[in-house]
Amino acid sequence: MKKIFVFSMSILLILALAAGCSTTASNEQKPLKVGVTAGPHEQVMEKVKELAEKQGLEIKLVVFNDYIQPNIQLFEKQLDVNIYQHQPYLDKFNADHNMNLISIAPVVNFPMGVYSDKIKSLNELKEGDKISLPNDPTNEARALILLQAAGVIKLKDDAGVTANIHDVIENPKNIELLELDAPMVAHSIKDVAAAVINTNFAIQAGFNPVKDSIFIEPKDSPWVNVVAVRPENKDNKRIKKLIKVYHSDEVKKFIEETFDGSVVPGF
Repeated sequence: MKKIFVFSMSILLILALAAGCSTTASNEQKPLKVGVTAGPHEQVMEKVKELAEKQGLEIKLVVFNDYIQPNIQLFEKQLDVNIYQHQPYLDKFNADHNMNLISIAPVVNFPMGVYSDKIKSLNELKEGDKISLPNDPTNEARALILLQAAGVIKLKDDAGVTANIHDVIENPKNIELLELDAPMVAHSIKDVAAAVINTNFAIQAGFNPVKDSIFIEPKDSPWVNVVAVRPENKDNKRIKKLIKVYHSDEVKKFIEETFDGSVVPGF
C-alpha cells in the first residue's frame, strides 16, 4: 500500500512539473505585450517590433491615449511592459496607487515645449493672459519648471519635481495657469495665449516641437522615459532582448531621422 502511495505521489509530482514547464513554454510562445502611448512612442516601437521579430521575438503593441491605463494594465498583468513615462511620473504613480512597478532601462526623451498661435515669444505675454498646462503631478511640475526657466514665473526654492501651481511665489504678469488633462492641452491652444504641451501630444496635434515651439527644454533634459515592468520581470530574458533591440544603432538612427530632434535617444 505504501509503495502504491509513493508511486502515486511521484506521478502527481511529475505531472505538476510537466504542467509547470508547459505553462512556461506556453508563456514564452505568446507575443510580448508592450503598452505605449499613441504618437512617437508607438512609431518607435513599430520599428523595434519589426527588428525584434527578425530575431524571433514577437511583440504585440497595445496603444493608449492616456497616462493612467498603461500602468494599471501593467500592474494587473494585462501587459508585460510599458514604455511611455519618465521616472518622476512612475514614482508618483506608484505612491498614489500603492503599486510597485519598476524601471529597468532608459529609452527616449521628449523635450517639453511651449506653443502659441498668438505670440512668438513668451516675452509678449500680457497682464492676465492664460497658459494651459498638464494637470498630472509630474508633468505639471515639469511645465512649471519650464515656465520658470523662461522667466514667466518663479517657484519656491524647494519645489523641485513635485511643484504645483501653489508653489508659484512670483507671477509678475498675473498669468492665469489652467490645469488640464494632458491630452487636452494641445486642443486648448485657441483659447489661451500659450500652452505647455507634452511632445507626444504636440506631434499628434501637428506641431514640430523643434520648429513650432516658442520655448523648449534643452536636449539634455533629465526627464528621460523608461521601460517599466513588474518586479518579477526585471530579469526576464525576452524583455532584456526587447531592450537590446531598442538600444540598437538601427533604432537610434530611426529616431534621429524620423523626429528631427523633437525626440532624443536617451541611451
